[in-house]
Amino acid sequence: MIATEASNTCTLERPVHAENRIRISHVSLRYFTPKVEILALSDVSLTIEPGEFVSLIGQSGCGKSTLLSIIAGLLPPSEGTVHVGDQPVTTPSPKIGYMLQQDYLFEWRTILDNALLGAQIQGRDIRVARDRAVHFLEKCGLGHFLDQYPKALSGGMRQRVALARTLTTNPDVVLLDEPFSALDSQTRLAIADEVVEVLRAEGKTVVLVTHDIGEAISMTDRVVVLSRRPGRIKSEHTIRFPSVKGRPTPFEVRALPEFTSYFNTLWDELDVHVEG
Repeated sequence: MIATEASNTCTLERPVHAENRIRISHVSLRYFTPKVEILALSDVSLTIEPGEFVSLIGQSGCGKSTLLSIIAGLLPPSEGTVHVGDQPVTTPSPKIGYMLQQDYLFEWRTILDNALLGAQIQGRDIRVARDRAVHFLEKCGLGHFLDQYPKALSGGMRQRVALARTLTTNPDVVLLDEPFSALDSQTRLAIADEVVEVLRAEGKTVVLVTHDIGEAISMTDRVVVLSRRPGRIKSEHTIRFPSVKGRPTPFEVRALPEFTSYFNTLWDELDVHVEG
């Protein structure tokens, strides 16, 4: 039997980390096919401040996920550098957590064991990691599922486990590569509220890659638009909502007048109505 979505909201109380600034300096990437050299990214420079939540949007093939892989240390740039804090990123680092489109839960491991997987691979203190994993899973409404297996969970709940697994290793930076793309619209909206609350409360620096303009506007502090390939930074938009006091949730944002204005601006910049 598939469990329904948990109603509990993920809430944590953590300060913003001080040393998790991302600095991308003049990054380009070339790759080769048997017939041609392809320039995927060209001279990308971007600074993401500690605790800032930034989204990358652009048409398919513009290099969004490629740039995320470079930040993660999974792919070396052809030119340029990436730093997290004062450290250059040249290989995967425990300081950087990566949450992908698919949850990649192991069906033969319990929910808690799945959440502990990253910490085990990194050789973390398993007692500390277990306490942290249980904490996140409980805050995300999954406390009653610790000993269950992934087949008992809905898609949205599986993504919560994937988020808990990412955060259990306590990375400074969290990279999200279209983590909600496989979910239905209603679940995406619910998950967006919860993920934003968790990541902001944890004080993480976050980079989100998404094709969804509304998701970018409602979840993040700044939207970076990449051009068609080769990907360059076409524009940046700081997202503010002066019509309300405090910070609205992603769900609340969609009803605000600023949302439509941002959406129309970004739609025009993406040039999605042009073939090519």
